[in-house]
Amino acid sequence: MRSAREREVHPGAWWLWAISLGTAATRTTNPLLLMLLVAVSAHVVAARRPRTPHARSYGAFVRLALAVLLVRLLFATLLGSPVPGTHVIVTLPELPLPAWAQGIRLGGRVTAEALVFALYDGLKLAALLVCVGAANALTAPARLLKSLPGALYEMGVAVVVALTFAPHLIADARRLRAARRLRGRPDKGVRGLLQVGLPVLEGALERSVALAAAMDARGYGRTAEVPAPVRRTTTALTLGGLLGVCAGTYGLLTAEGGRYGLPVLLAGLAAALAGLRLGGRRSPRTRYRPDRWDARAWLVAGSGAAVAALLTLAASLDPAALHPGVVPLTAPSLPLWPAAAVLLGLVPAFVTPAPEDTREEPS
Repeated sequence: MRSAREREVHPGAWWLWAISLGTAATRTTNPLLLMLLVAVSAHVVAARRPRTPHARSYGAFVRLALAVLLVRLLFATLLGSPVPGTHVIVTLPELPLPAWAQGIRLGGRVTAEALVFALYDGLKLAALLVCVGAANALTAPARLLKSLPGALYEMGVAVVVALTFAPHLIADARRLRAARRLRGRPDKGVRGLLQVGLPVLEGALERSVALAAAMDARGYGRTAEVPAPVRRTTTALTLGGLLGVCAGTYGLLTAEGGRYGLPVLLAGLAAALAGLRLGGRRSPRTRYRPDRWDARAWLVAGSGAAVAALLTLAASLDPAALHPGVVPLTAPSLPLWPAAAVLLGLVPAFVTPAPEDTREEPS
């Protein structure tokens, strides 16, 4: 019988799935499709997130997405919108601005068309944040670090430290608020926030110092000696590959570069991967119980990639359905086959094993 560690899906598959759903969210402003994407990611998180501290950060990402949406609506209300509208909801007092601030207004008419446009735009960013939160809840960022190439190890450590800071901060805040409630002290308001915030920040600082000491004791930052020709070849391949990726992407996005875009993009990716492969010689590392990329990982990553590809195709074939207009103001409709494509994102909820009551392993 396989252990719980062997039953887990590769962390890269979860991140590819979540990033693909986020990419699909950027291809549409239809609120029905965006809400469907959020519902798909939320269902997978509810069904497959592990019982570990980092998995609790999903709620924080959802609240952040709601805050972004409210801020977008507030800006549209106070600063106006370039979208013309005839359905006036309220007229705010308008502040006169100097001549050099032409094109900017504070207050004035607030139309339904402007608010709906801001709602569509804010939902797109909110859905992207929720998808990132889903990846952070489904797998520990420290596991993803173990799967990165050696050349990206230092950058990966910085990203992992940044991603794990928020979950630990939230867990410390909850623990301190619960302790204050048990002692009969206030845990809300400005006073409670200040008295909870200082111990939380002090704990975060102590954890950062301990992490730096542990990284130094484990030999982090030490590199192996490689010949000078290998270093120069690595630099040339990496820089040339990145330039090729940029040029190929530009060619795919423009009508004039349709012929050379894909070949240049593929050549750039090949050169960049070769450079990363050679660059890994400078950072020799061993992996204890490395994660395996099995058939389930292919299904998880493939389902997300299928959603992104089909939504991109739908945006080019039927842009009116994926980008509903607001002038004139009409109710958005749900396109059937793009909605069915979004439902492919539910595949991980059926092909991955159910989470077990395990503790998070130290990084």
